[in-house]
Amino acid sequence: MYAAERTSTRTMIPLAATFFSVLLTLVIVFVSVASFIDATHEKYGDASVTLEDILPKDNLKIYDAAGGVVYQMTDEGLQTSLPLSQISPNLAHAEIAIEDQNFYKNAGYDISGIVRAAIANMTVGHVVSGGSTITQQIIKNAIVGNQTTALRKLQEIILAPEVTRHYTKNQILEMYLNTTFYGEQAYGAEAAAFTYYGLHDTPTETAAQQLDIAQAAMLAGIPSSPIARDPFLHPQAAHTRVAEVLQQMYVQGYISVYERDSAILEAQQPNFLNPGVINNRLAPHYASYTLRELANDLHVRITDLSRTGLHIYTSLDLNLQNNVLKDAQKHIAEMSKSHNMSNAAVVVIDNHTGAIRTIVGNIDPSNPTYGDFDVATQGYRQPGSSFKPYIYATAFNMGISPGQTVLDGPLVVGFCCGLPPYIPHNYDLHYHGYVSYRYALQNSFNIPAVKLLMRVGVDQALQTAQTMGLTTYTGTPNYTMVLGSLGVRLLDNTAAYSTFATGGIRIPPHAISYVRDQAGKVIFRAPTTGKRVLSKAAAFMITNVLSDNQSRVFEFGKCSSLLIYPNTENQCYAGDPGPVRPSAAKTGTSNDFRDNWTMGYTTDYTVGVWAGNNDNSAMVNVTGVDGAGPIWHDTMLMAEQGQPIHGFPGPPSNVVRRTVSYPGQRTTDWYLNADPDRTHIRTHIRTRTRT
Repeated sequence: MYAAERTSTRTMIPLAATFFSVLLTLVIVFVSVASFIDATHEKYGDASVTLEDILPKDNLKIYDAAGGVVYQMTDEGLQTSLPLSQISPNLAHAEIAIEDQNFYKNAGYDISGIVRAAIANMTVGHVVSGGSTITQQIIKNAIVGNQTTALRKLQEIILAPEVTRHYTKNQILEMYLNTTFYGEQAYGAEAAAFTYYGLHDTPTETAAQQLDIAQAAMLAGIPSSPIARDPFLHPQAAHTRVAEVLQQMYVQGYISVYERDSAILEAQQPNFLNPGVINNRLAPHYASYTLRELANDLHVRITDLSRTGLHIYTSLDLNLQNNVLKDAQKHIAEMSKSHNMSNAAVVVIDNHTGAIRTIVGNIDPSNPTYGDFDVATQGYRQPGSSFKPYIYATAFNMGISPGQTVLDGPLVVGFCCGLPPYIPHNYDLHYHGYVSYRYALQNSFNIPAVKLLMRVGVDQALQTAQTMGLTTYTGTPNYTMVLGSLGVRLLDNTAAYSTFATGGIRIPPHAISYVRDQAGKVIFRAPTTGKRVLSKAAAFMITNVLSDNQSRVFEFGKCSSLLIYPNTENQCYAGDPGPVRPSAAKTGTSNDFRDNWTMGYTTDYTVGVWAGNNDNSAMVNVTGVDGAGPIWHDTMLMAEQGQPIHGFPGPPSNVVRRTVSYPGQRTTDWYLNADPDRTHIRTHIRTRTRT
């Protein structure tokens, strides 16, 4: 009996040890799992309830003034998010059928699906199915990462119920269909519809809404293996998968036998795929400037903007842009051989708002050598005599009148310290005696302009130009700047001239009208009001002079390209120019004919045109009126097409018209309401005049 008891005791001890060992193991496993669950919630819990906010954003898009897309940042893929109602039900059904048939019933994970996947994987000896639900796939892509480990899968299962509690099934499906990767850099249904089938939004349907059963089945087969089932790269594998998707759609009651078989035949047609191509060359220089402007405003790199989901609405007039580009190309082609002129740039600014309507950075944006360089916003070129109005505006602001006279004769400007003197000459190498400042400016005489700069001072004149919009420049400011020796950008010069057009109010130019975030909220709107930087009197006098066609007949003739008329030049000289639109304009040509400018404005628009060569080589016998001038003239006509004709405003109350006798002539012109004799300003610059 004692032996039996001892045997029983010896048997019970190992059993008890085994029991406690198993129990301890279970406790350890339970504690480990509980700790893992707690750690997962601690690490990812917040993300699971803010999932909508951390999903990848759409790629940035730029729109023209009419609302058409002209540029998309695609370096990090193509994505456009849509509400579920704007995505074809065919795609939703196809995705649910092949990826998560119990989607609307499960808690975010599907044990039966996991078991089926495990059996399938064990059968073939490697992973062929992950068993992840649609909810788990979103968690994988947005939260826990896509490592193929059991722990990652467990994290998906832990977080899935929380996501399901926080979001409705339709919200989860919408997030999935907008962000899942369909290969070929296409994220989401809208991008995939365009990428594989070339579908575009219509006034009534998005591209994603237009997907038929066959197209949807093809797309639904891609996400589980985007490369292996890419229909462009592996059509056979893609078509095999299409058949599987369609069969599941039939089995689950989404389609009929007829629809299944018809879709299989459709997918086999040679023209089933129609790849879409992103056209980012509609207005490349305008788009590039817009991105630089936005990056500068946000203090980020341009590359950081790619997947921000921002919608950038610009003031680009695409029709005007295209027409101006064609006109510039035509004119340069006519001038290239005989005048060695190969390029041009154009800027159009709306005077009322500061909106930039057109940026033609060069005439050949596709050129592999210089096509990407935007002369209008990046090039610093010498403006020639188009800089002179800033000096004259400074003088008029100080009380000098356009009617005062100046001796256009030999001039030697001496300097101290052994520096050589500065001896300016007129472009025609002649002197014209006593001339009014009006006549001197309109006919672009250099010596009177230098004398005027000596009266008002280099610093004061430069300050006028800068406050009006010439915010940056290259070179050294000195007396030669009146002849355009500083390097300036066409955009800045055009913006500064628009300050004349607005009567002295500077409205900073802008390409971006407003910006919406991905949710559609307007987060930025460009200001369209400005501040006064030049007196009304000075702005009026400049406009009055630059719009005085009669005063420039000596140099340009009465029917030059600086006069805005719709008929031909021959008709104009025959007395029939058609309706003439009041305009103010100034030309400029730099040394050795390297840069050619025409700047000017109407009451509605300011247009700046540069013409020259990319290598800065000299042109041959080209002036502003026949180089850049015709492009300026045509651009103005196109910009103003259909607009009523308005004259420039009259003089402000402190400006009066007087007839005054000066050395050399008697003039009638505009003066500040004061004794004209008080406008004689002393200068501390030593000059020597030779007759």
